[in-house]
Amino acid sequence: MRTFPILLLTFMWLALTPSKPVRVVFFGDSITQAGVKPGGYITRIGDMLKKQNLSNEYELVGAGIGGNKIYDLFLRMDEDVLAKQPTITFVYVGVNDVWHKRTYGTGTDPDKFVKFYDAVIKKLQAAGSKVILCTPAVIGEKTDYSNDQDGDLQHYSTLIRDLAARHNLPLCDLRKAFLAYNLKNNPTNAEKGILTTDRVHLNDTGNQLVADEMYKLMVSAK
Repeated sequence: MRTFPILLLTFMWLALTPSKPVRVVFFGDSITQAGVKPGGYITRIGDMLKKQNLSNEYELVGAGIGGNKIYDLFLRMDEDVLAKQPTITFVYVGVNDVWHKRTYGTGTDPDKFVKFYDAVIKKLQAAGSKVILCTPAVIGEKTDYSNDQDGDLQHYSTLIRDLAARHNLPLCDLRKAFLAYNLKNNPTNAEKGILTTDRVHLNDTGNQLVADEMYKLMVSAK
């Protein structure tokens, strides 16, 4: 008969013990580095959580460094991500792997991109983190596929979509979302100024679009 009071006290203790917040790490390049600033997409996700009275349930961590490519993420993930023990990790990379081919004569070959990305996914999963993949949005906002690197960016986005399908992971398809938005809101076929400031980095509208797309997946992944 003593078992029942002990069980009751255990359940009461568990009910009163505050649960740990869901720690979400946003892992990426300069777009993510800017995401923690006022108006950035990570800050906006935090604002959205406040409006839903969910701030106490989540901890948002930015882990973006300007100029990073997929192999940079792999090399620094132990210290910058795994050490933080994330519940969920968004991997948002790929622009520099394509963009730097033209601007600096560097970049990442497709086969190496897939190998490093696959290694990042496996290491995150082995550490117990849920993983959400993101496609790189744009290098130029023209909607007629005349941006200089549209072909490569589409190819690398397809590689990420394939990785998400192979690993059965959620996909935040920002490339698809940005194109759909521009088709509706860029009637002059401008190369920037709709969702970006410089063809790549996000303006206020672009930050909100990314926040909206990620928020949906974040709360469903909890």
